[in-house]
Amino acid sequence: MKKVPVRDPVPQAADNALQNYSELQRRLLWYRGIKTAEAADVFLNPSYERDLHDPFLILNLEKAVDRILAAIEAKEQVVIYGDYDCDGIPGTTALYGFFEKINYPHLRVYVPHRYREGYGLNNEAIQQFSNDDVKLIITIDSGITDVEQVAFAQRLGIDVIITDHHLVQEKVPKAFAVVNSKQSEDTYPFDQLCGAGVAFKLVQGLLKKGNFGLSEGWEKWLLDVVGIATIADMVPLTGENRVLAYFGLKVLRQTPRTGLAHLLQKMGVKREHLNEDDVGFSIAPVVNAASRLGTPIDAFHMLASRNPVQAMGQAEALYALNTERKIQVKTMIQEAHAMVGARELGAVLVVGRQEWKPGLLGLAASSLAEHYERPTFVWGREGSTEVKGSCRSDGRVNMVDLMVAAGDVFVDRGGHAFAGGFSCADEQLERLESALAVAHASLAQPDVDMGCPSLIADKKVEIDEVTWKMYDEVTALAPFGVGNEKPLFLLENVPVAAVRMFGKEKNHLQLNLQKSDRGIVPAIKFFTKQSPVRAGERVSLLAHLEKSTFGYKPELRLRIVDIW
Repeated sequence: MKKVPVRDPVPQAADNALQNYSELQRRLLWYRGIKTAEAADVFLNPSYERDLHDPFLILNLEKAVDRILAAIEAKEQVVIYGDYDCDGIPGTTALYGFFEKINYPHLRVYVPHRYREGYGLNNEAIQQFSNDDVKLIITIDSGITDVEQVAFAQRLGIDVIITDHHLVQEKVPKAFAVVNSKQSEDTYPFDQLCGAGVAFKLVQGLLKKGNFGLSEGWEKWLLDVVGIATIADMVPLTGENRVLAYFGLKVLRQTPRTGLAHLLQKMGVKREHLNEDDVGFSIAPVVNAASRLGTPIDAFHMLASRNPVQAMGQAEALYALNTERKIQVKTMIQEAHAMVGARELGAVLVVGRQEWKPGLLGLAASSLAEHYERPTFVWGREGSTEVKGSCRSDGRVNMVDLMVAAGDVFVDRGGHAFAGGFSCADEQLERLESALAVAHASLAQPDVDMGCPSLIADKKVEIDEVTWKMYDEVTALAPFGVGNEKPLFLLENVPVAAVRMFGKEKNHLQLNLQKSDRGIVPAIKFFTKQSPVRAGERVSLLAHLEKSTFGYKPELRLRIVDIW
């Protein structure tokens, strides 16, 4: 029998401090670091007015606001320069929403092409802006590393305001204003906002200092896209991010954005039941598909356009593009398995093909790293002059350290502990795997967990305890994500009443678990080859509790994480 660690019962201090909550909620709150009645009230009852900080506490934000207000007064040409992912595009949409609301006509939105231009500012685009008499560029979710590009813009007489949330490097661009709370001299109380979150604080500042005659709290209608980005970008859902995600979901359930509403309908997402999982698994992949396989500005138009024909058309096109993305990634993974099957595995897996699209490699690398339980580097070229790739960790080695230790096999490399990107010259490709294997031998610590979420059950429960009451107690802590992980429950020795494989390819599992009153609790596991148990047997599992709204009425069920 597999032994799974379960969190200890909370101490008496928790029972005393959190006495107004159920035993389950006391446990969940305590192990999330919420140990007083006051902290629990703040966490469980987010307040827009109480819990969001003054935007002018962010270093340079007031300076940025003053420059934008001056540009508006002078009717200058302004460019919003957004990143192409599901943080930059929603953030761009949020700032654009402000300019649209005040009917500012001298505005252009620019989202660079992922493959032709790459990440961040580029001089060719800046030169074109200069030719078009642009006087101000505002970046969204990018720019903090663009030292040379900002200098180029300044030489052309263009001011640059950087709004970003990525780590600050040794050299900071000498922009007109750099708005990024990760700067060492910034004292803002919360430095974990995503790019769209920073853009939203900029809008708050503009509304606070400008005189636009808008109704108080108008900016809350921007929270649908800000919430999408906050959830999709995997920033910690604590502090201000929890507030942005919490109210973002509320606005999203009633969003007036035609393209977004049409997309949700197309994907079968019932808006009244929409939650963070729908953002992560339905909305974000479609927005990201625009840059992976198409033109990223199309995702902006889907979110921002007030023309229903254009917005719905973009939603349809991006939905089809995301379907194609799924097919291509699946094919890549299948081809990778075939290649790996023909050779002996080393400490690091390197696999690739010339025709693989660089924008899809990270998705494939994640799947392969999990399957083969080793650091995985996946490369492709399609449309690029050099080999490009993505890599993912197995949780036992830092990917940046690994790439650095591999020496000169990379033309370029970057990322963080668990994931990264790289480019490689053709002549180095043959020795890439061997160089990484040598580097891995010097770095890997097989018994060390670098902080990957471990499978620790929040509580062991009996199948009879799985009720709608329990579901309500759990979801009071939502939205879940990084820093507020979805509660995990251990169920042991549960009788199985029925087993079925479902889906077009019969690769999803449903177990009907038997309660003592003869009631049934479905337990679902997606993408599995076969059931480890038959009807009439008993099973143990780790699972999340969730509500399915797929049928005519909501169904309480378990989402299986591990089963034995």
